[in-house]
Amino acid sequence: MKSASRRHARFLGALVVTTFACGGAPSGGASSAASAASTSSGQSAVASCLAAADARRARKPSEPDRISVKHILVKYAGAKNAPATVTRTREQACLRAEEALTKLEGGASFADVVALYSDESGAATREGSLGTIERADVAPAFADAAFELKMKEVSAVVETAFGFHLILRVE
Repeated sequence: MKSASRRHARFLGALVVTTFACGGAPSGGASSAASAASTSSGQSAVASCLAAADARRARKPSEPDRISVKHILVKYAGAKNAPATVTRTREQACLRAEEALTKLEGGASFADVVALYSDESGAATREGSLGTIERADVAPAFADAAFELKMKEVSAVVETAFGFHLILRVE
């Protein structure tokens, strides 16, 4: 329950930050104090998102050599292989990945969330599939997160040099 409350608080903070980052304005004429509180909450949401995405995961001795995965990739300006058309900041990308995770936790299909959130070229037509991978095929942080998942489990947000990922283990 505590984890769900924390995640809900992060999501609300992310929503506020995303709204401002996309040029939106608070509705209903929010006061300066309310805006300051929202900004503070948004900053803590960003800090939580970035800390979770950078979490270190231990390799398990009993893990398989190969697994099949799908993923959602949210890129940001400056990430490896990010095209110039991607202008969001690292913080905005992390929060966008958290938003995608919230959609999945709310029951949205992985394919639908890939289509809405993934910046990877061709991801929507493949439903995010990377096929069968070995540890050496992907970035270390991606491998650590992917290989610790159970079948049909979705990872928390994971950061690599390419951006922020959500990973679904399919076999």
